[in-house]
Amino acid sequence: MTAKTTILNLPEEEFVHPGSRACAGCGLGIAYRIGLKALGKNTILVVPPSCLTVLQGLYPIATTKMACINVTFASTASVASGVLAALRAMGRKGITVACWAGDGGTSDIGIQALSGAAERLEDFIYICYDNEGYMNTGTQRSGTTPFGAITTNTPILGKQQPKKDVPAILAAHGIPYVATSSAGYPLDLYDKIRKAKTIRGTKYIHILTPCPSGWGFQPKDTAKIGRLAVETGLFDLYEIEDGKFRLTGRSRSMVKKRELVPVKEYFMLQSRFQSISDDYIERFQKEINDRWKRYYNEFSQVS
Repeated sequence: MTAKTTILNLPEEEFVHPGSRACAGCGLGIAYRIGLKALGKNTILVVPPSCLTVLQGLYPIATTKMACINVTFASTASVASGVLAALRAMGRKGITVACWAGDGGTSDIGIQALSGAAERLEDFIYICYDNEGYMNTGTQRSGTTPFGAITTNTPILGKQQPKKDVPAILAAHGIPYVATSSAGYPLDLYDKIRKAKTIRGTKYIHILTPCPSGWGFQPKDTAKIGRLAVETGLFDLYEIEDGKFRLTGRSRSMVKKRELVPVKEYFMLQSRFQSISDDYIERFQKEINDRWKRYYNEFSQVS
């Protein structure tokens, strides 16, 4: 097994210039900086309209040092497929094609093209940074906005539908690699992107990226919120490789120790959940407890 990356052996080369248009405390900024280190310089990025297009800007004053194609909302995976075809036609090898899109451009507007590319097993990495809403246009609900979260178009009671499970949707396509990560654990993300680069076919990585302005918390608490989502069991870190599911990183160590932080602690730190009732918090906690009981049972059988 490949050794886990630590802060001591993380590559020093930066692929993001020191300065961007990102908001203070942006979870995407953390994930993007570390993610580009994992992708490496021989990468072509495909990016739809999103907070990332704001963060990196446009040529010739872009924050990103890599080649990047800015595309329409619905066409991310289609354009990536075209880039791959062009590279094959030119006989170019050793270049990684990576899509980096928000949850709106992935779970909603871009899912048709992504589904088609996954069905064809196009050989690219699709990375979705999930800040659980359309943050670039003013915090509207998206398919991945969780139940009870207040947005500008769910302003009183919050969203009344559950969060769309995009990693499960992609896993149902039978692609070789699906993984989840969190901006609170950037080295876990680094290792998963590095692994994805070694696998042929469509690879999908879903990153939870806390958003201070959209979620309603202090910018200094971004990493804390990202970690707490994992430590409560609300957002699990895992890989599905060739159809086999396994918990990874902090989630795996939590199974060993059988420890979960009460999910109420996560909700209380964000103003977007100010309307959620204690009954619904208990419901969330029960769902988490039931899922983790299965994890405990499975872990005890294989350990």
